[in-house]
Amino acid sequence: MKKNMIIFATVLVALVVILAFVVNYQNSQKSADNPYEKDNLEQATIDQLDDPDYGNQILPDELEEEVQSGDPVTVYFYSPECQYCRETTPDLVPLAQDMNVDMKKMNLLEFESEWNKYSIESTPTVVHYEDGEEQDRIVGAQSMEEFESFFEENAGE
Repeated sequence: MKKNMIIFATVLVALVVILAFVVNYQNSQKSADNPYEKDNLEQATIDQLDDPDYGNQILPDELEEEVQSGDPVTVYFYSPECQYCRETTPDLVPLAQDMNVDMKKMNLLEFESEWNKYSIESTPTVVHYEDGEEQDRIVGAQSMEEFESFFEENAGE
């Protein structure tokens, strides 16, 4: 009886180790050549890598450069772990595309220092910059009509 328990425990531990290895390998394969230019990504970010709604990522240095250039830039600050972001993104991204808004996306889970740098208090937050300064922002899970008005007022062509 004791011998059977030891064999069972050994097999169970072996299965857990194999499963951990497979998951780790799959994540490393999936996150290779990721747009974040990082080796270690959070699991929630890895889960979104193939989702086209989370394309058009901007890195912190690129965002700072864009803002400092004075050119207009609209940024969607979000976290892959944010329930409201996951609910908002599938409607917000197509809206921005339909309105020809080049909305950059900043993943705050991967770049936590950007919360303070851009005074982000909650996600989702969309901020429009022009002439090197913030012009306007919309915070939280708003209606698509609110986002549409925001884009019309700030990022419309």
